[in-house]
Amino acid sequence: MPETARIRNVAVVGHRGTGKTSLVEALLFQSGAINRLGAVEAGTTISDADEDEHKRQLSIALSLTHATWQERKLNLVDIPGDPSFQGELRTAARVVEGLLVTVSGVMGVEVGTSRAWRLGDELGLARVVFVNMLDRERADFFRTLEQLRSQLSPQCVAVHIPIGTEHELTGIVDVLHMCAYASPEGAKEGEPGPIPDDIADIAAEYREKLLDAVVETDEALMERYLEGQELDAHEVAAALKAAVTKGEVFPVACGVATKNLGTHAVLDLLVEGVPSPAKKGSPIDVDGASTAVFVFKTVADPFAGRINLFRVLKGRVTAETTLVNLRGKGKERLGSLLELQGKEHKPALDYAEGDIGGVAKLKEAQTGDLLVDKEVAIEVPDFGFPEPVMSFAITPKTKGDEEKVATSIRRLAEEDQTLHLRRDQQTGEEILSGMSQMHVEVALERAKRRFGVDIELHPPRVPYRETIRREARAHGRYKKQTGGRGQFGDCHIVVSPFEEGEYEFVDKIVGGVIPQSYRPAVNKGIQEAMHHGELAGAPVQGVRVQLVDGSYHTVDSSEMAFKIAGSMAWKDAYMNADPVLLEPIMELEASVPDDVV
Repeated sequence: MPETARIRNVAVVGHRGTGKTSLVEALLFQSGAINRLGAVEAGTTISDADEDEHKRQLSIALSLTHATWQERKLNLVDIPGDPSFQGELRTAARVVEGLLVTVSGVMGVEVGTSRAWRLGDELGLARVVFVNMLDRERADFFRTLEQLRSQLSPQCVAVHIPIGTEHELTGIVDVLHMCAYASPEGAKEGEPGPIPDDIADIAAEYREKLLDAVVETDEALMERYLEGQELDAHEVAAALKAAVTKGEVFPVACGVATKNLGTHAVLDLLVEGVPSPAKKGSPIDVDGASTAVFVFKTVADPFAGRINLFRVLKGRVTAETTLVNLRGKGKERLGSLLELQGKEHKPALDYAEGDIGGVAKLKEAQTGDLLVDKEVAIEVPDFGFPEPVMSFAITPKTKGDEEKVATSIRRLAEEDQTLHLRRDQQTGEEILSGMSQMHVEVALERAKRRFGVDIELHPPRVPYRETIRREARAHGRYKKQTGGRGQFGDCHIVVSPFEEGEYEFVDKIVGGVIPQSYRPAVNKGIQEAMHHGELAGAPVQGVRVQLVDGSYHTVDSSEMAFKIAGSMAWKDAYMNADPVLLEPIMELEASVPDDVV
């Protein structure tokens, strides 16, 4: 495997339907990593291997691929763009140094574009933008470029411009080297040629804009530029590389991924602009360890079983490496290292520091685990997974499969940590939550295919709550005397509205009308009665109860009698306190671009 300085780790991100998988396919094809350009529609791409991905023609899980370009290893992680699977973006962004952001030349900047860009800002990642689909109707590179500059960053600068528009697109111009590339129409991109005369002036204009952006990041170059000296393309390229690495410039390339147009220059930008792990350092502080591996994804393979994708944070790992899992403290031997190329994999000998690979047959390791050569105090950063937004009640189709259902969902949640399974204590239902209905449905299809369990979805019962809107008083007396020792408890209470979701019991007894030892029983009886409100049987909340008076019998009184008296008083007071049913609410955060507000 290559040394750390020759590794580049890049996540391919963007909104759904912007051609990320097609772009990864084209980059692999142009670099020679694969010998045929597959198509998403035909289900022949390297990245989309899952049956659900073929069925829906969209990426559902991240996919790891790699290529070699300019004697550097380029790890490309294809990330789903649908918001249903945005947990994959949070996962992959932790192990890369750069993002390749795809944008539709028709739709421009979309929600998924902005989400990926904000994450790049948060993690300080280098970024290269590729404006795709410029051969489509209504595609407009220059409009999209202005959106990138106004909505994402004014440091977005074109390094390419298209030749022609929509169906008449014939190639692109490289404004850095001032040359043109004809559309290869699915073949390998050829040698550069001259710029067509009808676009020469526009190319010169955008070259000036590129120079302006680049020289602002290099004082020596700026002085020469202002003095009117001609800048050599190699000097500008070196300054651009440094600016991209530091996040001071975001180059905007363009083309058509399905025709392999624009990929040669994108490969150059990635290996030259995205910093190596040697330059950027480990994304997690692993001081104290000599060898450290971070598991960022767990996937199920029909042949190899469970595969853990990892990044080597420190040291070099081989099939002989044994590490300690800091979560469970168990030892894991990396005996089955794998080199992954999308759906294909083969044995690997070793992985250098900073590289990304796979390993099969680990005993306990799962997403988010840190494996080190010795136990050290290392804090693993939170992925920042989004909270689920849609929930369903689930039941097995076959009675008696409840445990099988729970086991299958737990296994799937190891792969996708935005899936949550819980039991609703109020309704008794098993609730499966995810990022959308499609997200949950995909999980159930996988459970059926992998574990042979049929699961049905139902709308969950609404977990209502109850409360009161005014003060009320009540008297509860429990008296049972049938000869011998009887039961006697007597209490007076005042109930009133309290803080939302809270409960308070206040002992206002003066003197010994109720002995101190019996007063907690009144509270206990009230709280037990509050579990099932009188309106809909829902828990009651937001209530303050004051115990103000009562009486007792020296022989017949007991804790049980006062507990029953408390519940009787509560039920009487509750119905006179203007009870009301509460429905659950959700907080919604809406992001709106500034230019449409």
